[in-house]
Amino acid sequence: MRPEKDILTHIINLGQEITQVKDVDLLLEKILTESRSFVNADAGSIYVKLENKLIFSHAQNTTLQKKLPPGKKLIYSTFTVPVDNLSIAGYVANNGETINIDDVYSLPDGVPYAFDKKYDEISEYRTQSMLSFPLKTPQDEILGVLQLINAMDAGGNIIPFSKEDEPFIMHFANSAAIALERAQMTRALILRMLRMAEMRDPKETGAHVNRVGAYSAVIYEAWALKKGISQQEIDKTKDILRMAAMLHDVGKVAISDVILKKPARLDVDEFEIMKQHTFLGAKLFADSHSEFDKAAFYIALEHHERWDGKGYPGNVSFNRGAEAEDFVFSTESAQPKEAEEIHPFGRLVAIADVYDALSSRRCYKDAWDESEVLNTIREETGKQFDPDMVEAFFEVIDVVRNIRKQYPDEG
Repeated sequence: MRPEKDILTHIINLGQEITQVKDVDLLLEKILTESRSFVNADAGSIYVKLENKLIFSHAQNTTLQKKLPPGKKLIYSTFTVPVDNLSIAGYVANNGETINIDDVYSLPDGVPYAFDKKYDEISEYRTQSMLSFPLKTPQDEILGVLQLINAMDAGGNIIPFSKEDEPFIMHFANSAAIALERAQMTRALILRMLRMAEMRDPKETGAHVNRVGAYSAVIYEAWALKKGISQQEIDKTKDILRMAAMLHDVGKVAISDVILKKPARLDVDEFEIMKQHTFLGAKLFADSHSEFDKAAFYIALEHHERWDGKGYPGNVSFNRGAEAEDFVFSTESAQPKEAEEIHPFGRLVAIADVYDALSSRRCYKDAWDESEVLNTIREETGKQFDPDMVEAFFEVIDVVRNIRKQYPDEG
């Protein structure tokens, strides 16, 4: 067994690592991965607290993952449980207490909570030992619940979670809660910015931009792995891409309501005005101060470019004006961009945005059947879309479908 000082140093280092992750979804995955690794848990899940309920947000399971083909991700359903004493997660959130259970099928007499076996029956997985603890801020606000499932010994046998690990995992949980609070604030700020666009353009909903961001991240990972990019670099890039892709259409705040809210397709002149949302959005991030600014710049500018060079806005000129914050874009005689001249982020978001737009209802059209959407994307391979990225898209289509369920449209 490692000395206590070494364990605490390891936990502190893990806490510092997770503070580097800015996107909420990727942070939750990181928290779950690192906490499972620390106690050698076969599985785990995270619930995020929203008012008086817990949303089942992320899940990992090594045993079930091994049954999938290489490269496939575990798909799970999203559901909610009330914050009360009737379920294990609900009790932890309601009371802010840690619960360490040797076997959830043999709970002690007199406890108010119960274990729901139906999820084990559906997945054909046997949950046994469980360590559940709150994600609590320094102000004692409960942000969620982390559940670690089935501690494993060196021989792969299920054992109870060690009582001695609880103080260390709680220290990590406190760091995780602080990181999660910051990430939630960042997500909220982005969504507030996007609500300005939503007020102007009803299509730009929080659900739509969250889906486009999440699709882009998973397509990127599949594409990047085939390109031989390291997992460390992929994780760093996904974090930036996931947030920046949400801002792909932010330039629409500068487009007239007459055009944005027209309940029909745009005519030629109106469409030319609509095209301006690309460089108007990019202008917000032109004075780059971070990797996020650079990513948001290229995504806003290039997500309507086409692989065959027939997209827009093309190679617009980009010059600093007389004032420090004054950037001037010009599309006069803009030469088309094609193939790898287009930034990879622009090519990724192009696929994610079209998939979601065609799959969603608009004021001028009904949602397409998924088969029609997928056929269109296949037909546009090598024309509108990067062929390698389309291949990556179809490799993760099950994950994309699951993301769509996680962020449903309201109403």
